[in-house]
Amino acid sequence: MTLCYVTDRKGLAATADEQIHLLLQKIEEVALAHTDWIQIREKDLNGRELGELVREARRRAPVGCRILVNDRLDVGCTTGADGVHLGEQSLPVADVKRFLREQKRGLDFLVGASRHSPDAALEAQRAGADYVIFGPVFATPSKAPYAAPQGVPRLAQVCEKLTIPVMAIGGITLANARECLHAGAAGIAAIRLFQDAEDVAAVVHALRSQRRR
Repeated sequence: MTLCYVTDRKGLAATADEQIHLLLQKIEEVALAHTDWIQIREKDLNGRELGELVREARRRAPVGCRILVNDRLDVGCTTGADGVHLGEQSLPVADVKRFLREQKRGLDFLVGASRHSPDAALEAQRAGADYVIFGPVFATPSKAPYAAPQGVPRLAQVCEKLTIPVMAIGGITLANARECLHAGAAGIAAIRLFQDAEDVAAVVHALRSQRRR
């Protein structure tokens, strides 16, 4: 199972000046709790600010925890990040994969895609995506502007169609994560599940235990 913390520093209880500092603390805490991926999704930061954040996150995360950058391929390629995550309005997956081949980037640089329908998820796979994050599965404020809740049956449909890993996102809790895993999801991506946890290690342990049941 792959567990991915998607960052949202503006959701932290802090002033704007404190948010980056607290976010880095949270990234370190989540990474040390043996979460697999950290997706840095801070869309309003400029290139320099985002690059500094990614480099520091990479420095703090242990070996084995992958740092992914949302949207910004340039930042991902110049900061030692482990991959880039593309939204539906980002650069096309096929173009990014072609660029990486031309630059002779290794296969360990991941290219993921967020998709909100089975057809779009299948298209991302055909374009060469290494994984898809699908959702929102359940209702959640952070995904409300993008799509209505897809539900577990639709998630299962996507998991059945795709051969690459499918990660579930959107309103995931410890109470409903098992439904997503039983539907075929290869893992869970979430903001609040990790960011708001008082004991992230306990959350990670509980999620991994659900896969074994």
